[in-house]
Amino acid sequence: MPKRTTNNQSLRQVIEELIEAYRLSDKLNQARVISLWDNVVGKMIARDTTHLYIKHKTLYVKLNSPALREELRYAKSKLIKSLNKAAGAEVIEDIAFI
Repeated sequence: MPKRTTNNQSLRQVIEELIEAYRLSDKLNQARVISLWDNVVGKMIARDTTHLYIKHKTLYVKLNSPALREELRYAKSKLIKSLNKAAGAEVIEDIAFI
């Protein structure tokens, strides 16, 4: 019988290597930011949010309320910091409210 060799790499290490090899970390971080939106902004704002996507480090947020859109423009830099902090990486640099 051939001798079996064991690989002592943890599952976490293997997954991290796969993410790096397939260059998926940016996409995973973007998905993380989008999934954190409701927690960061709260239920009332999340209720008026209809669509989120990220393109070129800008988070695009479609809102139902024009008044809310204007109000969030004033809080944009705070939202960017909060979302990046919650994601654990510098994922977005700007937010566009549409």
